[in-house]
Amino acid sequence: MSLFQDQYDVIVVGAGHAGCEAAAAAANMGCTTLLVTMNLQNIAQMSCNPAMGGIAKGQIVREIDALGGYSGIVSDKTAIQFKMLNVSKGPAMWSPRCQSDRMRFAEEWRLMLEQTPNLDFYQEMVSGIVTKNGKLIGIRTSLGIEIKGKSVVLTNGTFLNGLIHIGEKQFGGGRAGESASFGITEDLINLGFESGRMKTGTPPRVDGRSLDYSKMIEQPGDINPQKFSYSNVTSPLKEQRSCWMTYTSPEVHDLLREGFDRSPMFNGRIKSLGPRYCPSIEDKINRFADKDRHQLFVEPEGWNTVEVYVNGFSTSLPEDVQFKALRSVPGFENVKFFRPGYAIEYDYFPPTQLKHTLETKLVEGLYFAGQINGTTGYEEAASQGLMAGINAALKVKGEEPLILNRDEAYIGVLVDDLITKGTEEPYRMFTSRAEYRTLLRQDNADLRLTPKGYAIGLAKVDRLERVEEKLAKSEAFLQFFKDTSVKPDEANPILEEKGSSPMSQPDKMFKLFSRPQLELEDFVKFEKVKNYIDEFELDEEIVQQAEIQVKYSGYIEKEKLQADKLNRLEYVIIPDNFDFDKIKSISIEAKQKLNKIRPKTIAQASRISGVSPSDISVLLIYMGR
Repeated sequence: MSLFQDQYDVIVVGAGHAGCEAAAAAANMGCTTLLVTMNLQNIAQMSCNPAMGGIAKGQIVREIDALGGYSGIVSDKTAIQFKMLNVSKGPAMWSPRCQSDRMRFAEEWRLMLEQTPNLDFYQEMVSGIVTKNGKLIGIRTSLGIEIKGKSVVLTNGTFLNGLIHIGEKQFGGGRAGESASFGITEDLINLGFESGRMKTGTPPRVDGRSLDYSKMIEQPGDINPQKFSYSNVTSPLKEQRSCWMTYTSPEVHDLLREGFDRSPMFNGRIKSLGPRYCPSIEDKINRFADKDRHQLFVEPEGWNTVEVYVNGFSTSLPEDVQFKALRSVPGFENVKFFRPGYAIEYDYFPPTQLKHTLETKLVEGLYFAGQINGTTGYEEAASQGLMAGINAALKVKGEEPLILNRDEAYIGVLVDDLITKGTEEPYRMFTSRAEYRTLLRQDNADLRLTPKGYAIGLAKVDRLERVEEKLAKSEAFLQFFKDTSVKPDEANPILEEKGSSPMSQPDKMFKLFSRPQLELEDFVKFEKVKNYIDEFELDEEIVQQAEIQVKYSGYIEKEKLQADKLNRLEYVIIPDNFDFDKIKSISIEAKQKLNKIRPKTIAQASRISGVSPSDISVLLIYMGR
């Protein structure tokens, strides 16, 4: 008798953010799924800061939710604070973020996964993958057990040959207190995969009872907090916990510099690259020597725990140096450590070895998601896990894959960047990476993606009905603005108050409300608008959607035209067996990059670093264009 069924449709290795989303997606799409992890107590562990979302990352969480993933719901259920970032800028930049209760977050994920049909669990280290004649047939565990699967999704995080650094000390581990994973890297290299090393770091965790918050600046949540999930499963927070902010100083920097010769980053023991946009405190002091202070965000780890995360103080310096320097930070004079910060090195596999489905080019049925692809961040990992789980399930079912374009989702930008450009340092998503960010707003992720999630059997019918209602009401409200006139005597008092030039004759509301001085609160001062909202019971989400469509219609239409123009190149297919070497008129670098990445379309080829516009012109001629 076997411990397992004869063959699973999808096996997911690793239960971090990527693995959890992959397993949930595959199981919810009807596939028999096995989630294998080294420790079932650490499912969905927040290894770094206790927060979800942020600039561009919040958009990704909303996209995951819109498709039918779990991250948004779990975040809402376990949040202790919610903020909409960048509200002083245009709506393309608005980004939701929440502080999370670290223990509750992991607990909620596990409970939701345990309630997911078709999903089995197993605790053991996976030491390799099993192939036969170049085709994947399953995994092998450290006990020598082989488990058969039609597809495997690897989401190993920082565990592949993980090495932890604290000052002069180093020891194997995938996370503090947990062992590294061995065997998978070696198997993949033997199969012909290229691997590399990356590093990341984390700050000390401290005892909140030892801090003096009177010396810090309070950072409360929003007065009227929103939430991540578009579903009605969750509700906005009624109570919130504050975060706090303080600063380093020249004294702190001098104390830290005393340990630089003992830092693995400066003495050469760490050779791999860390995240550029989340540098360690020693890296910040070194790179920005002209700055005499840096912000530190003091983040509570939950509702009831006293543990605090010191965001901005990521370090691999010796623990005594960390402690001495942190005690010179205002509010930290009597700080007590729960655990010191550390850096960790781990194996990754350059993502140019993947297809847009996140399936590997070398081994059919094998998918990579998360930090194994060179990314950093919970949200980036979760979105890759979701897409890998979806596409593994679709492949098993014999259905067409789900590939999101760059004008459809931040997730599409993320995957396309990884596949076509690769990365030599931990990749993090920013709004600036998306050329169509006016289209990819956090407020419309459901309109963009829920129909796609429903079509593949992931998003449920109630979600689709909510989206259809939102769309219908938003469009009707927008048409009301276009059809309804407003007289000068109605508008001018408000225009005068806002410092906008008065009207001399009646005009349509659409034109009036497109003035930059007018905001949502001004719309509802007009009796006709207030009556319409009351009559059709429009909620704030729909009113805000209409406001954005009015005020930014020109920008939105312009981006749609640009996207349509470039998307035509997505339909110019490059044959799988196309010989780039036979084209004499393109550069040697272009030939090398095109042969390595094997783009599927002209549009994808145009985004590869080293392929010039003139190379694309030549390719178009060869494609008969």
